[in-house]
Amino acid sequence: MHEKSDQIQIEAISFKQLKLFESIGRLNSVRRASEDCNLSQPAVTQALAKFEALVGARLVERRASGSYLNPAGELLYRRVARFTERLESALFQFGVEGAMPGAKIVANRLLRSQVRALIAIVDLGSFQAAADALGLSLATLQRAARDLEGNLRKSLFYRTAAGALPTIEAIQLGQQLKLCLQEIEWGVQELHEALGDGAAQITVGAMPLGGNVLLASVLDRFLRQEPRVQVVVRNEGAFELIRRLGVGDVDLVVGLLPGKVEPGLTRTPLASTPYSIVAREGHPLLSRSAITLDDLADHEWLVGGPGSSRRACFDQLFAGHRPAWAPVATSALPVIRHLIERSDRLTLMTSYEIAQEPPGLARLDYGPIRPTPEIGVTMRDDWLPTRAHAAFLDLLRETVCNEMPGLLPMQEQSRRAA
Repeated sequence: MHEKSDQIQIEAISFKQLKLFESIGRLNSVRRASEDCNLSQPAVTQALAKFEALVGARLVERRASGSYLNPAGELLYRRVARFTERLESALFQFGVEGAMPGAKIVANRLLRSQVRALIAIVDLGSFQAAADALGLSLATLQRAARDLEGNLRKSLFYRTAAGALPTIEAIQLGQQLKLCLQEIEWGVQELHEALGDGAAQITVGAMPLGGNVLLASVLDRFLRQEPRVQVVVRNEGAFELIRRLGVGDVDLVVGLLPGKVEPGLTRTPLASTPYSIVAREGHPLLSRSAITLDDLADHEWLVGGPGSSRRACFDQLFAGHRPAWAPVATSALPVIRHLIERSDRLTLMTSYEIAQEPPGLARLDYGPIRPTPEIGVTMRDDWLPTRAHAAFLDLLRETVCNEMPGLLPMQEQSRRAA
């Protein structure tokens, strides 16, 4: 299927159809699913047929002993089951009446149009922008938002001079609901890929400097190995990429690992790559037999942005000492190289980054610089990778362990320590 028509089909899938399919898969029976959903058997059969038409595959085999998922149905069912579980969990965390039993009841009342409205408002920041993005009139979007509040029996918005804005709780709910819907998108994507009529897509966040270089080393091989996979790469600062990961705008983040991550995220280190202080070739400090912290503080520095490991190492280097003047905070390698080569400025670069650089830069004999950063992958705790994601992660680990100069793979560090 083409990507655009594929997305249209996914958006046409109703929550009712997902609930019915989940019940059939869990109970192995259309009759029992009809009882579970309080519908007639013909209504369940008709809804299943529409669902199968939307996803483009036969999912259930009817037998005398019951109705059973075929391989395609099993593949999609694991995502639909995760969607159902995550939806109910999100509603429970939001605080709907009745705790988890109440969350299950509310989940059965929600319409996709209501959830889609909240997600768009949270993502875009206003009712008007959300209505424009969804191709709806403002009145239609406002009605969907009111209906959602009615189903939840809790307020989602507060009025300001600039118009209605989502509450903090509504923003958190919208972000969780977005992750719920992502399960369905991935499920249909996996199904079409298995049937040989669709292209998988992964969205990778590349941390500045090291992440970009590492990703470039992996992508060419990955695309030769997986020619039908489409890869979207996001290049932003560390703070923004981690934020995007948490709300589902990127699937995983590659590069220098943050010192700590927000709840719900996990760091998977693949290798360590120590920092060195770097200057241009011919820098006055290169001739010093011993470099002091005062010497370093006498020079301008280029540092990483807030939240980056590069900034954390810089701050720790000068902790308790006269700070160095750092007029530029950037992780753009062309900018760093240009400013370093044309001045006596200093910066921090990892051994991996230095190994990828052409001549012109030199390490200062000062160190070690602590903490030693690790390069790896940051992911969501509860993320279930698709086959394409898993293939990318396998190739990333293989590349780091076998082919990357300037990196010490984690298993190699364990072997040396032993």
